[in-house]
Amino acid sequence: MEDIELYLEDAKDTMEKALKHLAIELTKIRAGKASPDMLNGIQVEYYGSMTPLNQVASVNTPDARTIAIKPFERKTIGDVEKAIRNSNLGLAPMNDGETIRLSIPPLTEERRRDLVKKVKQEVEVAKVNIRNIRKDTNEDIRKLTKEGVSEDAVKQGEERVQKLTDSFIARVDEVFAAKEKDILSV
Repeated sequence: MEDIELYLEDAKDTMEKALKHLAIELTKIRAGKASPDMLNGIQVEYYGSMTPLNQVASVNTPDARTIAIKPFERKTIGDVEKAIRNSNLGLAPMNDGETIRLSIPPLTEERRRDLVKKVKQEVEVAKVNIRNIRKDTNEDIRKLTKEGVSEDAVKQGEERVQKLTDSFIARVDEVFAAKEKDILSV
């Protein structure tokens, strides 16, 4: 019976990671408001190696439509600007020699719908990952019958895995609803 508990605990941890990954992916989808998280995936060439932007510059939002990036070393401002241009964010950096400013344009209705579709894709990936975790955990639990665990205990384990899966799918749906509301609100 404790083997089933271990599998359930492991499944829960892995599902938590899938949920965290979803949250990280959704921060990269901009909702029309400036957020330092939008720049999380950007790497800057810094002394010959690729370094995350937040390790070579301070990033903040002076207002809801602007991101200000101030490199820790002035001579790296060109590299930071180049990394932002190459990032496919669709933002045009404005460099004043000390600070780079990114102006976040308001989203059109069509762009908002496209972003919601993108969010739905990420949500679907998270749900598939959670269901795959359920499938793998159920297979591991079924293997326990060969080790002498009763079929009733296995059935109870599978039911608990399903309840766990349902709760995580519901949490994913909540995350989607919040992000959708965020994107569609003007």
